Amino acid sequence: MPFARLATATTPTCHIGLGLAAIGRPGYINLGRTEDLGEDRSVEALRARTHELLDAAYVQGVRYFDAARSYGRSEEFLADWLNARPSFDDIVVGSKWGYTYTAGWTTDAERHEVKDHTLATYERQRAETAALLGDRLDLYQIHSVTPDSPALTDKELHARLAEAAAQGTTVGFSTSGPAQADAIRAALAVTVDGEPLFRTVQSTYNVLETSAAPALAEAHDAGLTVIVKEGMANGRLADAHAPDALKAVAAQTSLGCDAVALALILRQPWAGVVLSGAATANQLSSNLHAAVVDLDEEQLAVLAALVEEPQEYWEKRAGLPWN
Repeated sequence: MPFARLATATTPTCHIGLGLAAIGRPGYINLGRTEDLGEDRSVEALRARTHELLDAAYVQGVRYFDAARSYGRSEEFLADWLNARPSFDDIVVGSKWGYTYTAGWTTDAERHEVKDHTLATYERQRAETAALLGDRLDLYQIHSVTPDSPALTDKELHARLAEAAAQGTTVGFSTSGPAQADAIRAALAVTVDGEPLFRTVQSTYNVLETSAAPALAEAHDAGLTVIVKEGMANGRLADAHAPDALKAVAAQTSLGCDAVALALILRQPWAGVVLSGAATANQLSSNLHAAVVDLDEEQLAVLAALVEEPQEYWEKRAGLPWN
């Protein structure tokens, strides 16, 4: 598996990846985007910003980069960066299919993305991804699987995914929603010719939303690499919006709320890669300090008290405006 490359990395930040959801398109639901991106969100402005962040991440030891078909031009931006740096052979590249970007490079579209987990969408988006990333793609994930997703039961789709795996592309899935644990367990049961289909899982886990933890531990024990997304809860855990209790713990560490929030995830024994969703180089550098945060039992208890019920958490997330 390509993630074996990460296992041999020795930098403190090797288990932190960079996700491109916030910088591959002008609109997203993260809080604070006006301050982060400013008014110029043209294609070239975000291309330059993406390349700046990729450079900063690589220099600081980050080796996993995560895109998606629905993240605007994230695959294109990443491909441009990779093509200009052919000697960077220690990088692991992941992308996702299952959502189509429909915002037309605006922040106020009626619909920003359309979900479709059918075989036809897989074949179309796999070709689109291949045209951009070619053989640099290591991991292809089904985007936001839920318990009712047809991707969990479509045998023809499973066969095609198994063909991709046989040709060297790792096959994974991501999850979202209050029933992440159910989706993970259902995906773990998917087999092709008696062999498990999925080798990675990417799920939301953070200070406020921990419900997927037992299922992620099961996935890890089954041999899957666990990638954690939305560790900052779409900005709700950043300094400007963080709960007072998180701010207090951060003050004790002399680091930012973001570093503490991501450190909590890094200490989970099942967490293989924790994604930074940084939109600025300063945010990225601050996020990477998570690798050196050491939380004591009292601090962990304070953070544990912040957990929300899954339904409440996902309702709040659904209410975040695209901006």
